[in-house]
Amino acid sequence: MTTLTMQDEKRLEVIERVFRGELTVSSAAVVLGISERQCYRVKGRVSKEGPKGVIHGNRGRACKRKTKEKTVRQILKLAQGKYQGFNDHHLTEKLKEHEQIDLSREKVRRLLRSHGIATPRKRRASKHRSRRDRRLAEGMMLQVDGSPHDWLQGRGPRLCLIGAIDDASGKVPGAFFAQAESSWGYLRLFSEVFKRYGLPQSVYSDRHSVFWTDRQPTLDEQLINKRPLTEVGRALDELGVTLILAGSPQAKGRIERLWGTFQDRLVSELRLAKVKTLEQAQVVLDRYLPEHNRKFSKPARAQPAWKKASPQQIEQALCFKDKRTVANDNTVTFDGIIFQIPKKSSHRSYANKRIDVHVGLDGSVDLFYKKEKIATFDSKTTHAFGLYRTNKTREAFLCFLRASSRVAIQSVRRCECVYNTVATITSADRGFDTGSLRRCGRLRYFPNRRDRRWCGLL
Repeated sequence: MTTLTMQDEKRLEVIERVFRGELTVSSAAVVLGISERQCYRVKGRVSKEGPKGVIHGNRGRACKRKTKEKTVRQILKLAQGKYQGFNDHHLTEKLKEHEQIDLSREKVRRLLRSHGIATPRKRRASKHRSRRDRRLAEGMMLQVDGSPHDWLQGRGPRLCLIGAIDDASGKVPGAFFAQAESSWGYLRLFSEVFKRYGLPQSVYSDRHSVFWTDRQPTLDEQLINKRPLTEVGRALDELGVTLILAGSPQAKGRIERLWGTFQDRLVSELRLAKVKTLEQAQVVLDRYLPEHNRKFSKPARAQPAWKKASPQQIEQALCFKDKRTVANDNTVTFDGIIFQIPKKSSHRSYANKRIDVHVGLDGSVDLFYKKEKIATFDSKTTHAFGLYRTNKTREAFLCFLRASSRVAIQSVRRCECVYNTVATITSADRGFDTGSLRRCGRLRYFPNRRDRRWCGLL
């Protein structure tokens, strides 16, 4: 039985009018929207086969380019197994690169939807917003942000991805995984990017407390008409980089869309590599970023606008700074730790002087007096300059010192529930007897017999 569509019935009616002499073949061709020659062909098939002559000859036939059923089953199995959660475009790339299945994205999409496999990304209804044009050149603006997310999907700790994207090209100059979004994380990001590319003209960020503070200005700040700055804001200001604070997430939509891409593609890559730790995730991220920049970045319209700066200038700005007063014995107490300023001249003393304390990203401590460096305590030699315990310790400063694998600072709870910082000894001191170590101050015991112990440099 032949089933005719409405289009077929219209064509049959026109051809029948040609047979009755009501229309000429040329007039029928104009009505049907075909050539006169094709109209003669249709007329001949109708006179020979009847009404089914108006049906196209390919109707009901299988396409010679149809995807094989074996390939379709393989794609569905991969989409629901090995590549589960990959979006259509990402899945198409993986099929071509690793499975040698070369299909278009639209073909893969139709196969998945026809078999009830929905896209993993849910799109919300868009709102009307004014579009901001891209900057002309790389280095004119960096958008920075952090994305706390379950990147490992329960296989490991919850991590935060801190990164930056160039506004002109969409290139990601740097990103890394951290435990949480913090000032140290952004200073590390800026340090890596600035040393590799140079200084940008501006940085665009949200109003996170890392970048913006609502505290009241101090008296000194009021006298010089200076607004309060965070450590990150102060560091960028010293380098001459303008910090722009966004009023909404949509205002910095470029990096927000970057997180959407990473939470789709990068999460799938991490799952494919069976990543369970932060270190493993960083290895996958370092391998993924060049490929991401190659696929998603675009050339800028002008020459790069990065401003070169020396590594020393960058390190001196991208650190934590505070002020302290030197004691009469030329020591400085900073966050519960006493630093002994080394003797340089018998006729010079820094007692009662106001100095600057700079804590580097690697845990090193530098002391400055009127822009002159008077002492350095790096992560390898801190113990040699007189690092002693006092009756209080702040967790923030311990985080800086824990960044070094050469120094171990342990907090031990005493009977008054006060934490004490214990400076470690060098590996060269391990051969000494405990009596000599105690006499020279390199080994300390605790009053509580149960907590009596000593610490060695790891």
